[in-house]
Amino acid sequence: MHSQPKTGLVYDDIFLRHQTTFGHPERPERLVAICEALKSAGLWEKLEHLPVQAAPREVVELIHDAEYIDRIAALAACGGGYVDSPDTPISEESLEVALAAVGGVIGAADAIMTGRVRNAFAAVRPPGHHAMPDRAMGFCLFNNVAIAARYLQTTHGLERILIVDWDVHHGNGTQAIFYDDPTVLFFSVHQYPFYPGTGSRQERGWGDGLGMTINAPVPAGTDEATWLRTFQDMLQPAIEHFRPEFVLISAGFDAHEMDLLGRLAVTTEGYAKATKLVKRIADTYANGRLLSVLEGGYHLGALGASAAAHVAALMDGPTGS
Repeated sequence: MHSQPKTGLVYDDIFLRHQTTFGHPERPERLVAICEALKSAGLWEKLEHLPVQAAPREVVELIHDAEYIDRIAALAACGGGYVDSPDTPISEESLEVALAAVGGVIGAADAIMTGRVRNAFAAVRPPGHHAMPDRAMGFCLFNNVAIAARYLQTTHGLERILIVDWDVHHGNGTQAIFYDDPTVLFFSVHQYPFYPGTGSRQERGWGDGLGMTINAPVPAGTDEATWLRTFQDMLQPAIEHFRPEFVLISAGFDAHEMDLLGRLAVTTEGYAKATKLVKRIADTYANGRLLSVLEGGYHLGALGASAAAHVAALMDGPTGS
């Protein structure tokens, strides 16, 4: 049993240096809460801690326009400000931090592909799933998960990538990036109608990508059992045809019943159950290759507990149960 690769963790104190504004929900304390919860649950020392290096610019340009990256760099060089939207503030070091977040995520993808780790959780910020190729929104600068998907295809030669997004908000950036792409299956369960306004069931992809976007919108107040059932009812049938070679999770924990940014009723245990469902897909089709990347989650206690439950589920052996 000891020869089994461990679960990897991407974390570095550099991620605390992206400063937002006073009272902003996307704050450094989010990662502090996750690290403390992993330590108090006895998981921290059992994880393989993966190194974090800044992503080369050409990796970010797999998804994002050069002009957009330049715009963030110029704003950061002037001490910070708001990028494209008043909900997305940056500070002087934010570009450096965002490049480190992308670098940590692609480093984890490499570690999974080479067998150094079995799967991994990237506790990074700023988050990514609202970021478009040419603009920031919803606290997000670079779309970490989208970049990882394209990186796995271009660098490791994979053809079929599954992205599961369970943040309470629809991952509109990720959807837009892969909307006409038949090689990436995007599944999102999210509160609807809600920010950012996208994510209806009618949004199913375009052209060659038709049917490769699967949205499971649920209304405010939806209970955990209904939320979990979307994985079985809407994701599972598509997977049997698609047969992904790698699974990415946009792991937002703001659908938690205690989180004030959403109005869903998922519990800490519900996140563990969702993790096991997605992990079973990875074990069945993708040789266990699964990389989870932090998105939202703003109630510090719920975020820490949910992330720890998520990581504990990732650390379990191959799922047959």
